Amino acid sequence: MLENIPILSLLILFPLVGALVVFLMGKSDKAAKYTALFFSAIPLALSILVLTEFSLTGGFQFEEQYEWISFLGISLHLAVDGVSITMVFLSALLVFLAILFSWDVKERLNQYLALMLILDAGILGVFTSLDYFVFYIFWEVVLIPMYFLIAIWGGVNRAYASIKFFIYTHVASLAMLLGIFALYFTTAPMLIENGVIPADAIGTFDMLAIASVAGGLGEALQIAIFGALFFGFIVKMPMVPFHTWLPDAHVQAPTAGSVLLAGLLLKMGSYGIIRICLPTLPTAAVDFQIIMAVIGVVSIIYGAFACLAQTDLKKMVAYSSVSHMGIVMLGIATLSWLGIAAAVFQMFAHGLITAVLFMVCGMFQHKTGTREIPLLGGLAPKIPILSTVMMMGFMASLGLPGMIGFLAEFSVFTATFDTWGLWVFVPIATVALTAAYYLWAMQRSIFGELTDKIDTSKLHDAYWFEIIPLAVLLGLIVLFGIWPAFVMDLITPSIPLVWPLGVI
Repeated sequence: MLENIPILSLLILFPLVGALVVFLMGKSDKAAKYTALFFSAIPLALSILVLTEFSLTGGFQFEEQYEWISFLGISLHLAVDGVSITMVFLSALLVFLAILFSWDVKERLNQYLALMLILDAGILGVFTSLDYFVFYIFWEVVLIPMYFLIAIWGGVNRAYASIKFFIYTHVASLAMLLGIFALYFTTAPMLIENGVIPADAIGTFDMLAIASVAGGLGEALQIAIFGALFFGFIVKMPMVPFHTWLPDAHVQAPTAGSVLLAGLLLKMGSYGIIRICLPTLPTAAVDFQIIMAVIGVVSIIYGAFACLAQTDLKKMVAYSSVSHMGIVMLGIATLSWLGIAAAVFQMFAHGLITAVLFMVCGMFQHKTGTREIPLLGGLAPKIPILSTVMMMGFMASLGLPGMIGFLAEFSVFTATFDTWGLWVFVPIATVALTAAYYLWAMQRSIFGELTDKIDTSKLHDAYWFEIIPLAVLLGLIVLFGIWPAFVMDLITPSIPLVWPLGVI
């Protein structure tokens, strides 16, 4: 049905066109809202259409390839497998819901919405590109709108947070670029010898072509290239000790910016490891296995303890992302098909859950004027819908059975046990810490006695444009918590593509 339609190109193109249209609307806020919502709904509809037509047999599908700069071996090569289509759907969904959730934004609305649409195009490009050059362009495009979202619509310290975000992630991107160029030049002779590219070619940026021969590079060279790429990706995730930009960026970002930052931008880092590092440099991946595991476990534990010390709801959720992305890293570090599939499932689960949590934090800020936990309390009878959503979001994140977070974490820990045995109890111990900081924050925020710090006479519960995104997200969290096979059946057939060595 979709064979002759360049559906992946359209996925990326529509948000870019929408961004231009919305930006040119000037101060027509109502028109800008509906236009942005329309242009974000198209990629969501297309991603659902791709899901319905996606074959569970594995392999890359809906492939498109257009020559761009042929003498350098650059082409617009797009395709999706089970790993990337999961992230494409998540991206299209969260951008659409974030735009709807931003319905009451007043300041420079058309620019705000246009930046979110550009961000949408960039993220979708990252998750569909199979050409390193194009992948890097989309990777860098994502930084620009997020920088401006924080710098213009952020909190009091937005200038500091936006600059810190940009410096950290851009420096990491440069390290990644060095790794890409190293692959480009070192694999060219092998590709020429194998007849993959012409004898007079400089090289190719095609990911699949490079992956087909990069395993033949020397082990020391593989380790060096893997290290450069790995550094670029773990800063983006972010993993300890390169995580310090994240809490500042989250606290200062507007609510929709935090939703997209945690729900999507962090996933770009783990996706890069899975899509590029593992299949391209498998020997180096084995050498880095213990390093990846240690980084993952340290991030899990550090993030959980940091959450216990926070008084700002949003900062607590930001540190929880460090901990939960550590679980993703731990799944990858198992170098087993179950572990890598579970890591992708955890990425998807965290994207849904963290979107709910940051929306809740933003709603508390807008309705009570504060996110400081000691200043809140006794609010459940006053704002029952928001309080219920907060409870469900916290329960999903701490791994309550019946919700997607439980199955994602359980799958990672199962793979960890298969690989390292009883060492799994080290990261599992943080489950108790996770329950502690969420339950403690919830008890102090919405239960107990009302404080005199909040004027409850003007409190308003969730508006329609807040309820709809939250209801959709919570519905999916429960649906995939009860029926995880829908997501896992997409992911698992594609894992041999990203990890060809099987179980280590």
